[in-house]
Amino acid sequence: MDAVTTSSLSRRRFLQRAAVGSAAYLATRAALSAQRTPAPPPIAARNPGVPVRSTAADLDPRTGQQRLNVAALKDWEAMRFGMFIHFGMSTYVGAELPSGRDPSTTYAPDKLDVDQWVSIARDAGMKYAVLTTKHVAGHCLWPTQHNDYHVGTSGNQTDVVGAFVKACERRGVKPGFYYCAWDNHNRFGSVSPNVAPLPLGKNPAPSHKGSAYVTQAYLDFQWAQITELMDTYGPVAEWWLDIPHLLPRDYRQRLYGHITQRQPQTVVMYNHGIGDGSELIVDRAWPTDLLAIERFLPNSATGHVKWRKIDGADHYIPGEVCDPIGRDWFYTEHDQPRSDAELLGMYLTSTSRGANLLLDVGPDQHGLIPERYQAALKRLRQNLDRLGV
Repeated sequence: MDAVTTSSLSRRRFLQRAAVGSAAYLATRAALSAQRTPAPPPIAARNPGVPVRSTAADLDPRTGQQRLNVAALKDWEAMRFGMFIHFGMSTYVGAELPSGRDPSTTYAPDKLDVDQWVSIARDAGMKYAVLTTKHVAGHCLWPTQHNDYHVGTSGNQTDVVGAFVKACERRGVKPGFYYCAWDNHNRFGSVSPNVAPLPLGKNPAPSHKGSAYVTQAYLDFQWAQITELMDTYGPVAEWWLDIPHLLPRDYRQRLYGHITQRQPQTVVMYNHGIGDGSELIVDRAWPTDLLAIERFLPNSATGHVKWRKIDGADHYIPGEVCDPIGRDWFYTEHDQPRSDAELLGMYLTSTSRGANLLLDVGPDQHGLIPERYQAALKRLRQNLDRLGV
């Protein structure tokens, strides 16, 4: 995820937006229900892919210059709700952005149950799930052939990526892969945004974020790993590529083409970072099939604007809100889930403003989604069922 930490002001703004959005949505539904003559169909008969409301973008006759046609992108939008799964070395060292120097054996889940994660996602009404295959620590959740910092050399040698794909297939949940360009272990001479490389045995020094860069050797490594993931595990519904501003634009373009040539039905997200999706900065996250709305909700005045003019041409670009169920992306012991009202508000506001919600739920050090998160998701599903969405 984007390394910027939200301030208390940003969080207050988020809470206010969630509360207002939820109230407005419920009021609109009540008014429409009062005008409806026939009784609504049973919840089980309703199509969860039907948008909450029609928008100008839904009726727009343009086809756009984006790679996927509008119908295919609307199919992705129709899923509406997904689970983000942050799990890995950060879960065990208690830091979102570790130095990358912790030994591989530090990662050691003793009750790992990937099927549990996907079952919980399915039961919560989530149609897709995105797993962190490699985060900032650089430790890989599959036995990669391109270095020795992975589950195969760890305290639990389960191929988590492989188990995740199989669990999704069994439960009708579409899998997605997250991969981070910011890598504090596999440096290849690169300078990370939070630490600079030093000789082995010395502590890494703080680095100014603006001085970060990646080398060609790192780009070759990333290309090889993403290719390995595609070759080993087959097509996925979504590629979620983080910290793309460290990557040169021409490389981003070539990597995008490489992925989509092999997996033409997938959507590729280059994370735009924290913000409400009002703008798409081409130099930061282009090309992309989706616009990330991280730690925020879509703009309250406009909703998510799906039609964007990029390089002089119209493009249809769906939005995806991503935020944790609590405050942290990875599991931490004292992180509690948001209130039922806030979780409901996040879902209703995201979807009513034209974006999907990718809600992060981090498994704990045992490798299980903790009970408090399970209970919060069950209550959210119950509240959505009561509303018929």
